[in-house]
Amino acid sequence: MTDLVIGADGLARCAWGASTPDYAVYHDLEWGRQLRGDDALYERMTLEAFQSGLSWLTILRKRPAFRLAFDDFRIEAVAGYGESDVARLLADAGIVRNRAKIEAAIANARAALELPEGLSALLWSYAPPSRVARPESFAQVPALTAESTTLAKALKKRGFRFVGPTTAYALMQATGMVDDHLTGCHRTPAGPA
Repeated sequence: MTDLVIGADGLARCAWGASTPDYAVYHDLEWGRQLRGDDALYERMTLEAFQSGLSWLTILRKRPAFRLAFDDFRIEAVAGYGESDVARLLADAGIVRNRAKIEAAIANARAALELPEGLSALLWSYAPPSRVARPESFAQVPALTAESTTLAKALKKRGFRFVGPTTAYALMQATGMVDDHLTGCHRTPAGPA
């Protein structure tokens, strides 16, 4: 498989974005677009943490159930969750039932509420400068960067969990803080969704 694929619609896509219809929609409409807003970024952070050790496709397909289970990822609502909510979430077959990740999602909502500048401002303050050119191949796309490592440390210092440097970089990619679409991909450079 090459790193860039021409789809049945004639559009060039990053190869992963052409591998399934779910990925094609996500690649074309969401991945790499600038996303702002505390609740929206909290959702992405939470889903990236749940993805740890799993396929992103699994998380993407379970996202509607996650949204329902986690009150549409409204930080204030999730921050108020207690042990009965943890039990409810552990019993929900529609989501990934992992106690550590569920408890991290709640702890992260509480930590987000404590940020004077808000989650969106904090995350975006670690976005690296835009690249001069997109990567030519996935071999040029890092798993983590100095910025994602610094962001992960800043988040952990503020009480966030399941936000290591690799997860932080995946969040940066997904939310348009970096543009890792390959040269030749039909997606225009990262801009607001």
